[in-house]
Amino acid sequence: MRFKLLVFDWDGTLVDSQARIVGSFHNAIADLALPKRSSAQITHVIGLSLEIAIATLFPEASPQQHSLLGQAYRHNFFNAPAKASPLFPGVVDGLHAFQKAGYDLAVATGKSRQGLYQALAETELKKLFHSTRTADDTCSKPNPQMLHEIMDELVVSPNETLMIGDTDYDLQMAQNASVASVAVTYGMHDKTRLLACKPLICIDSFSELQTWLSQ
Repeated sequence: MRFKLLVFDWDGTLVDSQARIVGSFHNAIADLALPKRSSAQITHVIGLSLEIAIATLFPEASPQQHSLLGQAYRHNFFNAPAKASPLFPGVVDGLHAFQKAGYDLAVATGKSRQGLYQALAETELKKLFHSTRTADDTCSKPNPQMLHEIMDELVVSPNETLMIGDTDYDLQMAQNASVASVAVTYGMHDKTRLLACKPLICIDSFSELQTWLSQ
């Protein structure tokens, strides 16, 4: 097989967490009486580290306001009424099939380490992944450091690695690491935006990835 390592983004690629993230931002912004931001503006920054996302949404705010908004977002996210965000259809079966086929599996996400630990526990997927990197561990996407660290840890070369993600931050990170990518169109960013990053393919459902890799 061409690839040995499959690296997945989390939010918007494996898990349908857009509503929870956007809602948590809206609530946090309201808690601090900051100017409202649209759901589209918030969706645009999903995939970045929380600190960079906040700075992008509120470039005019002070560092103290950024810090307070980060705290308010985390409070709202971790205390959301619906704790678990649902996995996209086909994810569980697909990941198990990839593991059985002999792929190394990894996660590279803009989530915090605490957020990923909670999500892995909620979804019971932790045992499937050989390596994980979060925005707490290293540089935020689209910096390639997450991928470099995962590849170094698992002793896999860039031409043996495939990045799967739903945002141009994922695909740009892959480009910056000289890694091939697959874009999923059911997540945060639209297909036109994803195609600009020249992925090998755009898929409309997770099950299509398994079909494509088996060809």
